[in-house]
Amino acid sequence: MIQENWDESVQNDVITLLGRLIPHGVWEHDHQDNNGDAHLKAGIVGPSETIPVMDGKPGLSTWQNIFFCEFDGPRTGREIVITVNGG
Repeated sequence: MIQENWDESVQNDVITLLGRLIPHGVWEHDHQDNNGDAHLKAGIVGPSETIPVMDGKPGLSTWQNIFFCEFDGPRTGREIVITVNGG
């Protein structure tokens, strides 16, 4: 997710919003492994971002940053794949 990173309030608000929209423990999938909310949150946020590279740097505005969203963890390990397309 790309979001403002000036202070923690935006990130906290995103977490609060997703928690209110998609609460834990009320989904059919929770009967299997108690993480139905994690699947739904991941589906809304999505698995990837596209960021232009400008002059060798991520093309983000002054206040933006890249956030890794983990809804079913914490995990001991995750892989992040970065693909660079040139033209």
